[in-house]
Amino acid sequence: MKRKVCVVITARPSYSRIKTALVAIQNNPELELQLVVAGSALLDRYGNAVNVIESDGFDITARVYMILEGENLVTSAKSTGIALSELAGVFDNLRPDMVVTIADRYETLATATAASYMNIPLVHIQGGEVSGSIDDRVRHAISKLANLHLVSTEGAGERLRQMGEDPATIHVTGCPSIDIAAEVRARPQLDFDPMERYVGVGSEVDLSAGYLVVLQHPVTTEYQDARTQALATLHAVHDLRLPVLWFWPNVDAGSDGMSKAIRAFRETVKPATIHFFKNMRPADFLRLAYGSRAVVGNSSVGIRECTYLGVPVVDIGSRQRGRERGANVVNVGHDEKQIRSAIEQQLKNGRYPINQLYGDGHGGERIAEVLAKAPLIFDKTFTY
Repeated sequence: MKRKVCVVITARPSYSRIKTALVAIQNNPELELQLVVAGSALLDRYGNAVNVIESDGFDITARVYMILEGENLVTSAKSTGIALSELAGVFDNLRPDMVVTIADRYETLATATAASYMNIPLVHIQGGEVSGSIDDRVRHAISKLANLHLVSTEGAGERLRQMGEDPATIHVTGCPSIDIAAEVRARPQLDFDPMERYVGVGSEVDLSAGYLVVLQHPVTTEYQDARTQALATLHAVHDLRLPVLWFWPNVDAGSDGMSKAIRAFRETVKPATIHFFKNMRPADFLRLAYGSRAVVGNSSVGIRECTYLGVPVVDIGSRQRGRERGANVVNVGHDEKQIRSAIEQQLKNGRYPINQLYGDGHGGERIAEVLAKAPLIFDKTFTY
């Protein structure tokens, strides 16, 4: 009998972190994929990631609406509670043999809690890593709930062993997002017009002479500063007069302030060099990132995929503090002059050598293999 693998995707970055594993699960004769899409992945204001998932050929087993509007600490906590309640009902209906949760978001914690209290074996992808903000505590809490750990780096695996996790449950698979990066590196040509394919808002920009990509998200523990932090980056990249492709922030406490900063800047400054997008297919986005002169902001894509691709990165603030990184990443504070100076230095430096810190392009395959062959705990009968 096939093992029913329930994968819960709650946000647009979660999809790029698991896409190739979903394909491998579907193709494995010993596994049956149950795909649950929830949270901001269902919302238009955050790019309707669900549409990308469906257009990639995946059947969605269940949808869970659980995001309270407001993007502050209270709504984040309440959304976690709603997710916990709703996902418990979904798991009761689907009766999976295991639940797969990804990374460190508050919706991920709700997924882990629901599965654990229902005695469903929990698989955690991207545990054992260190970054900034509340993400560390959430990530480590999920790791302590998990039965199986599929980690991206050797360092992450060692950290889980130091946390007391059974070494037999820890598998270094690499990050599935690197699989997509490897595909892009093999065929890097930008074969589409991003403004034609994804529309977005803002001025039409000419990418032929080089451009920047910006992804900046609010920091939960600094959410009151999200507006001023976004404005510092906006002014820094605007002053450089290079074309910029700017992507909308995640649904975290502070994202409302950050979104208001973007809209106000767009209306008052009317930048001729910046175009704004909500979302893109993972491969299209990475092709844009690979072709850029630098990636700017505080997204983990700069630490993970861009390290593999050798793209120069200016990492801003504390959001990725402590995360393993390659030589391609320069960190600065939320200061307009520091940001501009760091970008100028990275532009002079150019592309860095490839670094396989987070994977070699076969993470999805390894994840499916582990899920199909995982030890006895997955073969026991659990009570729901």
